[in-house]
Amino acid sequence: MKIHSPHVALRAALYLRVSTARQAEHDVSIPDQKRQGEAYCESRGYQLVETFVEPGASATNDRRPEFQRMIEAGTSKPPAFDVVVVHSFSRFFRDEFEMEYYYRKLAKNGVKLVSMTQELGDDPIHQMMRRIMSLFDEYQSKENAKHVLRALKENARQGFWNGSLPPIGYRVVDAEQRGTKMKKKLEIDPLHADTVRLIFRLASEGDGTSGPMGVKNIVSYLNRNRMFTRSGGRWGIGQLHRVLTRRTYIGEHRFNRRSKKGEVKPEEEVVTVAVPPLIDLEIFEAVQKRLQVNNPKVTPPRVVSGPNLLTGICYCGNCGGAMTLRTGKNGRYRYYACSIRARQGETGCKGRAIPMDKLDRMVVSHIEERLLDPERIEDVLASLLDRRQESVERRGQHIAELNQRAAEADMRLKRLYEAIEAGSLDPAESALGERIAGLTAIRDQARADAARTEAMLKSSAHKGLTGAAVRELASEARTGLRLEKGGYRRDHVRAFAQHVEVADDAIYINGSKNTLLKALIAAKGGKSAGIGVPGFIPRWRRGWDSNPRNP
Repeated sequence: MKIHSPHVALRAALYLRVSTARQAEHDVSIPDQKRQGEAYCESRGYQLVETFVEPGASATNDRRPEFQRMIEAGTSKPPAFDVVVVHSFSRFFRDEFEMEYYYRKLAKNGVKLVSMTQELGDDPIHQMMRRIMSLFDEYQSKENAKHVLRALKENARQGFWNGSLPPIGYRVVDAEQRGTKMKKKLEIDPLHADTVRLIFRLASEGDGTSGPMGVKNIVSYLNRNRMFTRSGGRWGIGQLHRVLTRRTYIGEHRFNRRSKKGEVKPEEEVVTVAVPPLIDLEIFEAVQKRLQVNNPKVTPPRVVSGPNLLTGICYCGNCGGAMTLRTGKNGRYRYYACSIRARQGETGCKGRAIPMDKLDRMVVSHIEERLLDPERIEDVLASLLDRRQESVERRGQHIAELNQRAAEADMRLKRLYEAIEAGSLDPAESALGERIAGLTAIRDQARADAARTEAMLKSSAHKGLTGAAVRELASEARTGLRLEKGGYRRDHVRAFAQHVEVADDAIYINGSKNTLLKALIAAKGGKSAGIGVPGFIPRWRRGWDSNPRNP
């Protein structure tokens, strides 16, 4: 360590830190630390050369910009100062190991760390005391974190919001006053809710020109049509995938799912908070199934888009594994066989194999004779058509709300301009520009959302499917299923059946009512009823990447 002349004033740096804005008000605030630090330096004859201020940063890790800048300055050759002054050692670090590491790193370069409220010497006893203090600070920090988390979980159980940025489509509003604290809740944000509904509509139905869209295609669609995120940025694949998989949109916000390190917590530690739903459960679950099926770790793209009729949608009823092509007698015989049985033998699944042409024929015959029976179609689609009519009415109300919001913002803008012209307001006032920009953004966004919602209503308009219209549609769909040479149209089959499960004594065929309705209308119009080439989310794209956490 360097030896300083007693006649030369030591150069000092102040490091000031608080964890939160609330702590700045109720604990040792930045101004208080600064005032005490300046007085301390003056009383010791230190020359204060620099002050590092770290507002709202935890001392449990070193991910602090000002802290790192101070360490860099203190470990440079020569150091920018001789002493680092803190209010207490807990301001510097609340982790005993990290505290000792950075203490020694500074000391190795001749820089001393001193505390205004915990003055210690350099002898072994005082060094031991410093380390004991660091251990107590670390323990206290962990205890505080535990109590804070318990309070946050209880707040979530009572249905309140815990202060983070809400998902796109929601906004935070005051809900209840409790003492000096105002409890918050989520409500649907009319400015951005329609964007979320559009995303799920594209994933489950498509844009009217093709079938349901994959994640990449939805991202391209939104960016191409200038439908940006809440912050005004472009959409990314990770962002959009989080929207499609977030259960908040069906009214179940899951709090405390991950630790600060990103690790998934046990299910018993997760708290489900009821919020206003934006998306119907049926649509959400259909989208989850598509995302799971289209994942290349579950079904590779070459299987999803393969030439066989049921490849990619056919599964074993025992183990849930995909049933894929197997051949025999040098390709003379073709089967759908359980892929788990093929890879793992009988230990994985007792498995089954069924001739390909037999299963294809059974599935298509069931669709033609049962599903496309006019009376059955009316029964299956009755509730869906009722919900669609309700959706049309809700969207009409939503358009009216958006237009009213745009009109109110426009009126407030006109009043501001009139006040400026009359000389009541100073155009140079900084806050005035922000108000005008904010109102303009609200007005333009509301108008754009209203126009987009109206376009969606027009594109999804349809007539009731009853009587002769249903019989005609069913006939057109049956014709569309078969090729002239006796084969089947793969895209039409997949429009009516999205999941085929082969059990020991039965075959279960599942599909989406929305896709059924689209397929019927497409068949009548002579268009392809197919669902298109599905997009997928690679497993390695885990979501914890450069994309923002909330759009």
